Amino acid sequence: MKLLLIEDDPAIVSFLTRGLTEEGHTVESSTSGDEGLYRAQMYRYDVILLDWMLPEMSGTAILDTLRREGNTTPVLMLTARGTLANKVEGFQTGADDYLTKPFAFEELLVRIEALHRRTLSQGVPAIHFGDITLDLERKQVTREGKPLKLTRKEYELLLFLYRHINTPVSATMIEEQLWGDEALRESNVIAVTMYHLRQKIGKDRIRNERGIGYTLEA
Repeated sequence: MKLLLIEDDPAIVSFLTRGLTEEGHTVESSTSGDEGLYRAQMYRYDVILLDWMLPEMSGTAILDTLRREGNTTPVLMLTARGTLANKVEGFQTGADDYLTKPFAFEELLVRIEALHRRTLSQGVPAIHFGDITLDLERKQVTREGKPLKLTRKEYELLLFLYRHINTPVSATMIEEQLWGDEALRESNVIAVTMYHLRQKIGKDRIRNERGIGYTLEA
């Protein structure tokens, strides 16, 4: 998943970025409200982790702005404010979940996964195109009814391509959405992941147009 962390405490940013990255997620962070809002408006994320108290702009103000603009990205509020009134305010503003500091990292992971799964599976427990089926609840892929062993990144790549089905997706778009580490971008990890994915679901299913990008065909 691609996550946006809006948090002004450097220690928390460092801890969460390291832990979430080790779990295979791409994490971008902002330490001020204004910058966080800008990133949330300009780029697509799977889940936003949003601190309540921020310099320049509060977390609730950011959330209110995003919801008024029609941004439906799942938002998990992170805050030391744990009273019922605070939680009600957060949910009324548009938060999808609420986690009070201090919290266990394992609980944070569970909450993030639940939000992402809920978003993907809203009314669409499975996606079918051709002989390929994506089970969004279980994160499993089958071809002609037979399970495919995809890595996490291969699965995320396939889902990303599906969201743009029959439309070319450039390597730059893939890099920005699925790989946030500059070192990885400069390596051939994306090309290798795409190669293995094409081998598993069928080379003819993903068309590679030089200078244009990759197209998942229905």
